[in-house]
Amino acid sequence: MVSLNNLNRKLLGQSLKSRSARAGFLFVFPAVSMMLLFLVTPVILAFSLGFTNAKFASPTEPSFIGIENFTEMLSLGQVSVEADPNDENVAYDNLRTYTKPSNASPYAGMQILSESYSADGTQANFTVAGDALFWKSLFNTLVFAAVIAPLQGGLALALALLINSKIRGKVFFRTVYFIPVVTSMVVVSILWIFFYQKDGLANVILDALIPGFEPVSFLTSPDLALPAIIFMSAWQAVGFHMIIWLAGLQTIPAELYEAARVDGANSWQQFRAVTWPGLRTTFVFVLIIISIQAMGVFTQINVMTQGGPLDSTTTFVFHIFREGFRKNDIGYSSALAIVFFVIVVTISAIQRRLTRDKD
Repeated sequence: MVSLNNLNRKLLGQSLKSRSARAGFLFVFPAVSMMLLFLVTPVILAFSLGFTNAKFASPTEPSFIGIENFTEMLSLGQVSVEADPNDENVAYDNLRTYTKPSNASPYAGMQILSESYSADGTQANFTVAGDALFWKSLFNTLVFAAVIAPLQGGLALALALLINSKIRGKVFFRTVYFIPVVTSMVVVSILWIFFYQKDGLANVILDALIPGFEPVSFLTSPDLALPAIIFMSAWQAVGFHMIIWLAGLQTIPAELYEAARVDGANSWQQFRAVTWPGLRTTFVFVLIIISIQAMGVFTQINVMTQGGPLDSTTTFVFHIFREGFRKNDIGYSSALAIVFFVIVVTISAIQRRLTRDKD
């Protein structure tokens, strides 16, 4: 009788576990389905299409071309030609003998990436690339990430320290700083287009601060367009990272600050000895998140500059978008996406390695 009761209890427990498992599966099924449909499937398609010549609305079926897309993307070369200091067209005409698509030269079809001239102007040195815009967009993206990571992270930490201190109206300031985060990037970008115009507020402020300042159109200047977008992007997302820093600050025990004050530590010494060591894990998280977001910058570029002027703001993701959805070259766009994936994963791994807790 006892063993029969035990058997019934075991069967009942197994039945409950089975029903719980089915219920759990039903709860996670919508989320898993969406991830498979919108995350995993595009990744698989990108990795498969990157080795083909697939194009949108093409009457021919895509065919496998191996690593041809990657060869075109990554190819570089150095060409030296005769030049005329009195006629700059001579150097370009001589270069075309190497880069004509119909030429048998190894540089056929390649584009100018950079150029330099000898001191007397009689020789021109050209760096050519299969896709010059790939290298320009990669450079712009790395500059964007390298500048915005310390700028946005440092400003967010300063705001978090301010809000975490004992000041009146903390909730108000926290809300004000976070409003740009929940505002659509498209809306923010359109507003900042007006802000950066020649008669915009940015020039009014600079004219008030710098006597004799000449107004400039920030977004039409190749030298100022990218810094202007970096500044706007840092302002827009600083509130999000401020909240992360604030969460990290509030995990540091108050007793540590009390002990530091008893030992006579001033505010800066408390920050170095207590606050910063306590924020190490938060720092790693914020650094990686900012870097990934910066590498994927797209919306503000698409709205504000369309990659111009002179491709000075073309970023990697915008280049992928333009190749795939404007030039309809899905195969090459997918190859770019594969390279972008590898770069982001590599940068994240290096950052994690350099900032790991060695203890």
